Amino acid sequence: MVLKDDITIISNKTGGIVNKNENLMAYVPEGYTCTQLINAAKHGTPMLKIGFSSPKIMITAGVHGNELPAQIAALWLAEELKDKNINGTVYIIPFAIPDATMKNSRRFKGFDMNRSASKEGSISNKILNAIDDLNIVSISDFHSTKPRSNPGIESVFCSKNPCPESYIIAKYITNSMSSKIICHSTAGSLYSGAIEDECNIRGITAVTCEVVSENCEVTHGSPERSYLQMIYYLKYFGLI
Repeated sequence: MVLKDDITIISNKTGGIVNKNENLMAYVPEGYTCTQLINAAKHGTPMLKIGFSSPKIMITAGVHGNELPAQIAALWLAEELKDKNINGTVYIIPFAIPDATMKNSRRFKGFDMNRSASKEGSISNKILNAIDDLNIVSISDFHSTKPRSNPGIESVFCSKNPCPESYIIAKYITNSMSSKIICHSTAGSLYSGAIEDECNIRGITAVTCEVVSENCEVTHGSPERSYLQMIYYLKYFGLI
């Protein structure tokens, strides 16, 4: 479904009224682009396209609906970039699962969508298929981790095989922000179904970025740190 020339609905099974999430909305700026994305989320998973040239990369947030900082940061980024000329194309999915965001839930229909990207018909699988269809060269999936959990620290997950550039991107972001790199030797070796791992297995370079925040809440400074991760990801590819 295409709502506008630059906003597409990837799945119409995930729609939610995200502005019911008061903790999220407290940080969302007033702006045309944010308003359009929030309205689009009622119909399903919205994807915003900015730019027209190569390289083509993607930023996703909200695969876990109760991890709010990255979803806020993605809206900030969308509002910031919308009218700028960038050196490539970025696709931004601020709410992978608007229904889960609305409910402040980690799961969607009882399932963790960051363990489901290999399961045909799941929303994370639909995102994976969209990445293939759009000829995306790289994706970064943005999350948050609560303190005293796993990993519980600001970090970037990556792997060295089969896409060694995953490690190079993670190292660039973590060095730029003085955070930690968490690298696995082979994509999918720890568990299967994460968007990052499934992309790397398909030969599409991917990383997962984490900032620290309590679940269902917005810990002070966490959206700003997630936004910086996004900025450095874009800078790695020279888009800004």
